[in-house]
Amino acid sequence: MQYNQDSSGEDELIRLLLKRQSELNALLEITRAINKNTSTPVLIQMLEVILQNYLQIGRFRFLIAKDKVYTCISKYGGQIETPGVLNSTWANLSKIKSPSALNNHTDAVLSQYEYFIPIYHKNKALAYALIGEFNTSGEMLNNDLTFIQTLINVIVVALENKKLFRERLQAERFQREMELAEEVQNMLVPLRVYKEVGVEVGAKYLPHQNIGGDYFDFFRLNEEEFLWCIADVSGKGISAALLMANFQANLQGLAAIEDDLTTLVERLNKLVVHNTKGERFITLFLARFNQKTRKLNYINAGHNPTILYCNGEAVPLRLGTTMIGAFDELPFLNEGEIDIEPDSLFFNYTDGLMDHELQNDKSWSEEDLLDFVVANGNLTPDGFNDAVLNHINTVIKGRPIDDITLLTVRIS
Repeated sequence: MQYNQDSSGEDELIRLLLKRQSELNALLEITRAINKNTSTPVLIQMLEVILQNYLQIGRFRFLIAKDKVYTCISKYGGQIETPGVLNSTWANLSKIKSPSALNNHTDAVLSQYEYFIPIYHKNKALAYALIGEFNTSGEMLNNDLTFIQTLINVIVVALENKKLFRERLQAERFQREMELAEEVQNMLVPLRVYKEVGVEVGAKYLPHQNIGGDYFDFFRLNEEEFLWCIADVSGKGISAALLMANFQANLQGLAAIEDDLTTLVERLNKLVVHNTKGERFITLFLARFNQKTRKLNYINAGHNPTILYCNGEAVPLRLGTTMIGAFDELPFLNEGEIDIEPDSLFFNYTDGLMDHELQNDKSWSEEDLLDFVVANGNLTPDGFNDAVLNHINTVIKGRPIDDITLLTVRIS
């Protein structure tokens, strides 16, 4: 009789050791799969096989938290609940921090299950599981529930690490994109201030967040003419920078062979539409000045109006068309032509100059800007740009919410 008792105890010990070995093997297989970066569906499938074949669990639901909403990512056995039904069960379970029995629970859904297993990390609920149709001995119950919790916890941690890894890769890609965009943007900004007899140019470019969609250029076409442009492309990042780089190349190439400003803008519009399929647009002000005839031709394509200052008056130059890139054919196009008096100043800017988070009761509108030009129009281009920015910072006290580009041209 004593022998039989000893034999029974040894059998129980052997069974317990084999069970522990099986659990370790299951955890090892899961860990190996995680280390091999196995996909999430395969990990879930491995979990279900272990629960069904090893632990003989007939009903299982596995919900994971995402943006404070629980989503069921694994389910088998029993009548499958309609989507969203299980989400509401968390309100009845949120205070439970360890595996617990659900027998005769007051909630109709939860009463269909026998055990609840929560997964927490630093008091933050990450996931939970519901288990039903699970027959195990009282002696092994705590062990089995702890094993299930450990197994699910390993998978949840792996999924969290996958998520963090994807977010880090995305952040690194974004950072690299911004670096590339900034490199492209720096190539677009003229490296020197243009100055020669009869013309002086000053420019300021203040990107709001490393890289923006503003662009300006000033270049001589021939011995008698020069052209300047200020533009703003919709969007940010590398795609906007590449579009602007393409626009610059097209502008300089077409301007060298196309004498008519209207035709030049029409061709630019077709190129932008072709390159972006209508998904991006560009606002711009384009001017061509002939020093011999002293005629200025310009087109404002949906941009903030350039301000002409001459003889104590400031006039906004509005003639033109709508933004380019938005329509296959521009709906209207009116080219402006002006005879330019000596010592005239042109102030070109992007909308970042006008869009600020105002810190006091001071207003800042186009009318205010016209008054400022009249009061400061005799300054040098660089002096004028500095005065504008100083006025924003000290008088208006506005915080910019977009890129600011200033291009000021004085023609003697």
